[in-house]
Amino acid sequence: MKIIYRDGTVGECPPEEEVHVLRHSAAHIMAQAIKRLWPQADFAFGPATQNGFYYDVDLGETKLTPEDLEAIEKEMKKICKENLPFKSFVLGREDAIALMRERSENYKIEHIGDLADEDEFSFFQQGEYIDMCIGPHITYTKALKAFKLTQQSGAYWKNDSENKMLTRINGVAFRTAEKLAEWEKQQAEARERDHRKIGREMNLFMTDDLVGRGLPMFLPNGYTVWQELENYIKEKERKLGYLHVMTPCVGTVELYKTSGHWDHYKDNMFPAMEMEGEAYVLRPMNCPHHMRIYANRPRSYRALPMRIGEIAHDFRYEASGTLKGIERGRHFCQNDAHLFVTPEQIKDEVAAVCDLIFDVYKDFGITDYRCVLSLRDPADKKKYHDDDQMWNTAETALRQVLTELGIDFTEEIGEAAFYGPKLDVNVKPAVGAEYTLSTCQLDFCLPARFQLTYIDRDGTEKCPVVIHRAILGSLDRFMAYLIEETKGKFPVWLAPMQVKVLPVSEKTMDYAASVNEKLCDAGVRAVLDTSNEKIGYKIRQAQSEDRAPYMLVIGPKEAESGTVSVRSRAGDEGAMELDSFIARVRDDIATKKL
Repeated sequence: MKIIYRDGTVGECPPEEEVHVLRHSAAHIMAQAIKRLWPQADFAFGPATQNGFYYDVDLGETKLTPEDLEAIEKEMKKICKENLPFKSFVLGREDAIALMRERSENYKIEHIGDLADEDEFSFFQQGEYIDMCIGPHITYTKALKAFKLTQQSGAYWKNDSENKMLTRINGVAFRTAEKLAEWEKQQAEARERDHRKIGREMNLFMTDDLVGRGLPMFLPNGYTVWQELENYIKEKERKLGYLHVMTPCVGTVELYKTSGHWDHYKDNMFPAMEMEGEAYVLRPMNCPHHMRIYANRPRSYRALPMRIGEIAHDFRYEASGTLKGIERGRHFCQNDAHLFVTPEQIKDEVAAVCDLIFDVYKDFGITDYRCVLSLRDPADKKKYHDDDQMWNTAETALRQVLTELGIDFTEEIGEAAFYGPKLDVNVKPAVGAEYTLSTCQLDFCLPARFQLTYIDRDGTEKCPVVIHRAILGSLDRFMAYLIEETKGKFPVWLAPMQVKVLPVSEKTMDYAASVNEKLCDAGVRAVLDTSNEKIGYKIRQAQSEDRAPYMLVIGPKEAESGTVSVRSRAGDEGAMELDSFIARVRDDIATKKL
């Protein structure tokens, strides 16, 4: 594929850069199409991204509709057929400003002003459209053969909420139509698995704008799953010596100033509430509360390690465009714990945390994951607690522990918490990009900020080290992950409805009711279908909406013989004694069979 550079030279595009150049060029072609349809459009930034491209544009009072996106895409195809050449040229600062002013590109003029050290600015033109850009680009618009606009959203100019909200239009572009078709197939699979869609169908959770965006509410079915997850992880933790606590969802601003979160995390927190001369905030995390629990009495080295765990309600003011069901909300519940240890205990405790993570993953059949050692970016120290010696000590210690444990990991600069390095375990879901599910963080910072101590063997006061860890991450996100991995077909022990009892007609209702009662008495979550629908409809509903692991069809033959006709996700399994079936289900639950 031929490309044109900012100096006007034409060359062969390196294969690894082809998709990026196509997507960058697609953003320019999209901007040209928008400008043709809305001449008043004023463009901000329009880059290629890892997954596609976008352009932020000020359209004045115009609000785009889905039909408008179709019109833009149609105009882009027209531009591609016109086979317009991409041309480049360079202007000095004054000429560049004059050109942008002539074309009413106010955001570009401001951007030029931000680039105070630049004397020359490059531009690319295709047809009547000119854009300030460093390139490179395809040589002719016809080279863009496979693209699609995907969505529109809001985006603040320069990502600053104090600035104007612009319209962001997203799209994707690929080398070939076959690659685009493959992407569209993946998107169809993603829509089928989307936990928000399945959550509605199974009555798991809901959101309500009157309650607030990003504040999901769990319905009875969803809360059943949530409670099972809570009980599961707490039981695991109790066996490992964790002590569970409950702490308030608010704290004073002073608490977060002491911890350092106020300086490093304030923009992600809800605004402070002034009450009787004190300022309170909804907590974004639980570390400060747990630090104060540790500090409420003197501690001896004999009491360490001390493992404090909590399923804690946290609040973060996520941007509205990032909210996604229970995967990312403004309220969520972390499976959080803080381990207070001596330096000598770090290795064994990190090893125990890793063992717990991998044990949980085995229980849930999670096999596609990778471990990442997330480190500070030494070139951007503003994001982190300012103590080079502490960072060197913490990063070296965690790297050494992971190496000695034989855990394969990669290192990523700039992904550490503000107070210390961490091990992130990133899972690759059935669809979409990987994300962090579990984390284990080493912290020499917060214990010192809170002046935590313990009396060591020699009678001197020492400062403990804290290991922050979350195994399920947040229960909300973990549940979203499970929904999308299983398409809502939870294993029996997690399923909100474990058995659906389906009488064929009113004549077998009494026997079906007695079967349902016996199941419930045995601790099985069973539901009796009392509707007037035909049995075929009842089976389809139990499969597609309820996603019940088991269905019991109760007809005259079953009522007469005192048996049940079993249908599982594997298909029709025939007649079975009720007691035998109950024993089977209870075994599925007890063994947490996948």
